[in-house]
Amino acid sequence: MTTSLATLAARAGVANTSLHGDVMPPLHLSANFAFKSFGEKGRYDYTRSGNPTRDVLAETLAQLEGGSQAVITASGLAAIHLITLLLREGERMAAPRDGYGGTWRLFEQLRARRGIATDWVDWNNPAERAAALALRPRLVWIESPSNPLLRLTDIRLVVAEAHAVGALVVVDNTFLSPALQNPISLGADLVVHSTTKLINGHSDVVGGAVVAAAAELGAELAYLANAFGLTGAPFDSWLTLRGLRTLAARVAWQQESAGRIAELAATHAAVQAVHYPGLATSPEHALATRQQRGAGTLVTLDLRGGANAVRNFTAALRHFTLAESLGGVESLVAHPVTMTHASMSAEARERAGISPSLVRLSCGLENPDDLLEDVGAALDACWNLQELPQSPCTSAVGG
Repeated sequence: MTTSLATLAARAGVANTSLHGDVMPPLHLSANFAFKSFGEKGRYDYTRSGNPTRDVLAETLAQLEGGSQAVITASGLAAIHLITLLLREGERMAAPRDGYGGTWRLFEQLRARRGIATDWVDWNNPAERAAALALRPRLVWIESPSNPLLRLTDIRLVVAEAHAVGALVVVDNTFLSPALQNPISLGADLVVHSTTKLINGHSDVVGGAVVAAAAELGAELAYLANAFGLTGAPFDSWLTLRGLRTLAARVAWQQESAGRIAELAATHAAVQAVHYPGLATSPEHALATRQQRGAGTLVTLDLRGGANAVRNFTAALRHFTLAESLGGVESLVAHPVTMTHASMSAEARERAGISPSLVRLSCGLENPDDLLEDVGAALDACWNLQELPQSPCTSAVGG
């Protein structure tokens, strides 16, 4: 019998304790656990190494992603850092040039401090892809959709080519979550999440996770997480599990808002490009249909008028808070150049196509009609304040 993601998430750890008959799994805050006798410990001895609450979350995420084992970390960047501990000095990575700014910063620090080089690649460019893989990287890193341009990578294709040169393939699945995409089913070796985002969904926990397809690789990562002190706290794990239970329902509602906003923006004169693979006019719509179960809860707009347009647009919004992060119950608007990608060099941002006129919208659980009206009014205000020719927006929709 096949069990859906919504059911698996809702039932995770339910009625699975024999001590008191708890329906919901209890929170285990203890830092340490008693040994059975001299030289004989139970399953747990110290919470950094293992904790019952954290394990319920890890087991649930591994099941939802179709992996063998998950490791829960203190943050999304800690999860990314954990994976890079598989690399030795002199080994290489290949990663997308248009990815998250924090990932770029971490990988640049690895180059400077540990001699681990990263080749920044457009995975959709066959020549760039071939050149990067010819250098035989140890890790191939994929963000699909990418942050903030929502560009997609053909995961199955890149996995096949990367495996042919002996590389492990990591997919950052933060923007879709297992509700909408399962990279392991497409051949990926590792899936990484900032559980701060859609997995938790309430903007009150910072956390991360790595899910391994193979048990041996999962065990190695669990050992490294303990050895380097990267594991997450029990209370954070308990809150994340609580949020995870409603993942399917939240994503379905948020995605409705995102799709409607993308359609509105695609015809508005204040917008020169909409990045949302759910639009039929998107060049990546066919790929999104093949490897995803939905287009996601984020929309990125490229506004006419540069930074001034961004300032006017964000000031006019009533139901979107100007803040970093995404995937919460509250709608957010972010300006990547000054926020999520401020740590990238200006040159790296330019190569990635991250311009000052980009805004990223994360749709929350507000009524979709309210969000649509809000964005429409803010675009109107943004356009009316610009001294630009009043010509209609062309159908410039980017992937």
